[in-house]
Amino acid sequence: MKKGRNLSQIKLSDIQKDKLKEEIKAFYLDVRGEEIGMIEQIQILELFEEKMAPIIYNRALDDTKRWFHQMIENLDSDYYTLYKNES
Repeated sequence: MKKGRNLSQIKLSDIQKDKLKEEIKAFYLDVRGEEIGMIEQIQILELFEEKMAPIIYNRALDDTKRWFHQMIENLDSDYYTLYKNES
């Protein structure tokens, strides 16, 4: 199994990027009362992709691993409930 998938291979679709740029634009207008242009929207989005994506990705992997281990523990417990009394 290949460890440490290259995060540069994880790409947002153009639709996802457009939606996020609109969210960034709306945030600046609503919270800060500032209009920002397309270049600023792209720069902020790229910053988040570069700096936050690996953190969020790794957290999701950790959460998935914890969930999977819990399901395995449940499976083990459920398995032994099927045993019949041999006396």
